[in-house]
Amino acid sequence: MNVVLFGATGMVGGGVLIECLEESSVSRVLSVARRPIRRSHPKLDELVLQDLFQLADRRHELRGFDACFYCLGVSAVGMTEVAYDRLTFELTMSVAGLLSEMSPSIRFCFVSGQGTDSTERGRSMWARVKGKAENRLLSMLDTYVFRPGFILPLKGVRSRTRIYRILYGLSRPLHPVLPRLFPRHVTTSENIGRAMIAVARDGYERRILENPDIDRAARAETRHPSA
Repeated sequence: MNVVLFGATGMVGGGVLIECLEESSVSRVLSVARRPIRRSHPKLDELVLQDLFQLADRRHELRGFDACFYCLGVSAVGMTEVAYDRLTFELTMSVAGLLSEMSPSIRFCFVSGQGTDSTERGRSMWARVKGKAENRLLSMLDTYVFRPGFILPLKGVRSRTRIYRILYGLSRPLHPVLPRLFPRHVTTSENIGRAMIAVARDGYERRILENPDIDRAARAETRHPSA
């Protein structure tokens, strides 16, 4: 399976990258990001662009992919709706359009968030914008939406957002028990990566995966024999 990964320099994307590189059924990973990963691996290629809205100029490099793991995201804290919409909706649609053109049969796995508003009419700005992105993607491509809750970072990955790093630091003593205490609301960066691989390969019974679905798909991937 050839995978194009967006957001590998972030916490979620970094966790997904680790699982892709460890999974033998993933033969190639192209990381598309604004900054280099500073990591070398035989099946890893990088496309570094300061402005991802200029990706159309490199569209020829998006041919031949089986799956897209779209893990790009920004915190809505302190952002206007216009600014958040540009990075969360407009950029995602731009990427999806290019991929549908260059790799028409691609399966698009989109990281959203628990509490996303599919009606696009709720009070929460981030939830409305995420809901709009989900709805449009589901109408455009072979899309599966991942809505994780609280994500525990594993295998050395860490958030680039300061407030999240502080939150993770304060909650660290509880990390071993959180998934058992709140299974509907807590998952791990490892589970998201493994679930994406499983869904990209085998699909899933529903198009929107909430936190328990992510963990269920991850367990299925763990049981799947490596290719």
